Amino acid sequence: MKTNPGRFFEDYRMGEVIAHAVPRTVSGGERALYHALYPARHALHSSDEFARACGLPAAPIDDLAAFHVVFGKTVPDISLNAVANLGYAEGRWLKPVYTGDTLRAESTVIGLKENSNGKSGVVWVGTRGINQHGETVLEYVRWVMVRKGDTSSPAPDPVIPKLAASVAPDGLVVPEGLDFSNYDFGLAGEPHRWGDYQVGETIDHVDGVTIEEAEHMLATRLWQNTAKVHFDATFREDGKRLIYGGHVISMARALSFNGLANAQMIVALNGGAHANPCFAGDTVKAWTEVLDKAETSAPGVGALRLRLVATKGGEPFALRGEDGKYLPEVLLDLDYWALIPR
Repeated sequence: MKTNPGRFFEDYRMGEVIAHAVPRTVSGGERALYHALYPARHALHSSDEFARACGLPAAPIDDLAAFHVVFGKTVPDISLNAVANLGYAEGRWLKPVYTGDTLRAESTVIGLKENSNGKSGVVWVGTRGINQHGETVLEYVRWVMVRKGDTSSPAPDPVIPKLAASVAPDGLVVPEGLDFSNYDFGLAGEPHRWGDYQVGETIDHVDGVTIEEAEHMLATRLWQNTAKVHFDATFREDGKRLIYGGHVISMARALSFNGLANAQMIVALNGGAHANPCFAGDTVKAWTEVLDKAETSAPGVGALRLRLVATKGGEPFALRGEDGKYLPEVLLDLDYWALIPR
């Protein structure tokens, strides 16, 4: 058999290291398409000259674009037969990705637990994105619910990894040379700096974007994400193609420009949950809560820990019901660190 049906839950083994195909060289096309798909306009990722004024050699591609490239590499081996991607933790961006860099991905199985229905299980993997020099540019943990191919196969001994609640401030990696001492707030689009944000503050990003099938299909193909739930309308009982969760993340991050235009670089992903499915026709809006603040050793650079929530309607700043569960209109709950001028 030459075709690949994808891995099922029973095919994973604890400690297994999976080298993912296919390496990908990043071009300016990634940036252009990313900015076409989302209202992304953070200055550091948009302008080589702005980035050079901030101490970098050129504008890196958007941090989430780099994430999507690496994530897409892992899908054929990790989530081709997934029911859903459940969450993220311990993510760190370690080096900027520039046009001309070639990225590949490698994952290690760090947890397994069969579900009580015996038809699926949860797989935890730690993934690294690696450039052409063998340097790790980003790393993260995610966990996925995967179907069983053979429901009679025995359940593995359950192993649930202990994951950090967040990346500590001293674990944040500031890109070499980054300097916000002479940051141009006029060109960036907003005057707000690190000291203007307070822990506990909430920000309604106001704008919304209605998701369409065409843009979702383009995005999922761009990142070479082959998960069946995103492409095959017959794969779900409701006959709907599930919108790739990363598409919702990038849409919400782009919408957050209105109020967080100077949160220029994502450097850590503390946690994240795709709370409810997103489908074509849903209108995505976003709001943010400031969770924490930290100083860095880089000149003029501070860090904000932010909770980014994407919704499909409802009132801003509403997250969970009285039962403690996410409200049905909440699509995404993402906890991340971003760098901002002080």
